[in-house]
Amino acid sequence: MLGFFAISGYLVTKSAQSSDALQFVWRRFLRIFPGFWAVLLVGAFIVGPIYWMLEGHALGAYFGFGPGSPWAYLYTNALLNIGQYQIWDIWSATTPYGLAGNGGPINGSIWTLVYEFTCYLLIAGLLFFLVLKRAKVLVPIIAACFLLLQVVNLLSGEGTGSSEAARIVPYLGSYWPTNFGLIFFLGATLAIYADRVPYSNWLGAGAGLVSLVTLRFGGFNTLGYFTTAYFVLFLAARLPKLFQRVGARNDYSYGVYLYGWIIEQVLAYAGVNRWGYVPYVFLSLVGAGACAVVSWHLVEKQALKLKDVGPGVGFAGIATAARSMANRRRREEGDLPASQPVEPRAQPAEPRETSA
Repeated sequence: MLGFFAISGYLVTKSAQSSDALQFVWRRFLRIFPGFWAVLLVGAFIVGPIYWMLEGHALGAYFGFGPGSPWAYLYTNALLNIGQYQIWDIWSATTPYGLAGNGGPINGSIWTLVYEFTCYLLIAGLLFFLVLKRAKVLVPIIAACFLLLQVVNLLSGEGTGSSEAARIVPYLGSYWPTNFGLIFFLGATLAIYADRVPYSNWLGAGAGLVSLVTLRFGGFNTLGYFTTAYFVLFLAARLPKLFQRVGARNDYSYGVYLYGWIIEQVLAYAGVNRWGYVPYVFLSLVGAGACAVVSWHLVEKQALKLKDVGPGVGFAGIATAARSMANRRRREEGDLPASQPVEPRAQPAEPRETSA
């Protein structure tokens, strides 16, 4: 997960440098929300009813209203901040996770999306105020602020519950905003200064080694975050060309993330987890991959076709359209003369081919 946030910070910041704030937010919205809403609908109206009936309940009772209902599952989760994980008591007593006293989340992995999108909004703010072009140094400063808050949490003995840093920054009500914000902005810093960051096999190997050592002996949540961010991006650059083409045309990674938990629980309900770790993980990946293909082609890819529509034209495009509409209205009212046709310029002759 931390590696994902580091890569996301890098790629998203690179993307932001070639767009304005409005375009950026619109495209990030199209990348996250349609697929997310689709998986909520799948959980509420495909997976939920099936396992409700398999657990011995009448289908009509499933569609009741109130807390715990599929309707509440949709509207409490629609804006990424997950307020309801379960639908009724499905999977609470029929999967290993539920039997361990954890309830039966329909999709227990989507909770990180709110932190991811919050980081996008922070990048959008920096883009809007031209920080990414004229004051790039603020990006590593933000990363340093997250590091300071991380240290505050660690020194106060905070784990994943309420955050000591929240006394300094009220938004940081839990450990996770600080945790994910730090690794994301480390990735963003590497993106901003990509032309200055040294890149070598020795540094890559050293960063990987330090990450492992700090993970085992301590210091991972501070020093280890720096080395992990560098190491995962180093690996991405060092992968063979064949692997670097993965996702260039069809990006199934988000779909795997969205549907991985559901597939794992479906397989666990069927007892596949008792076959052993390797077959269980393999079949989970196959199932999640199949769902990801469907999600990409039917939902995500279709949504991304709108990236240059509406807000996708950016502030400049909207301003141009507004001026055009104003001029058209003025012409219709007689305040401006009708535009005269312009004689096209003569085109230069095509250059002749010459022999070498």
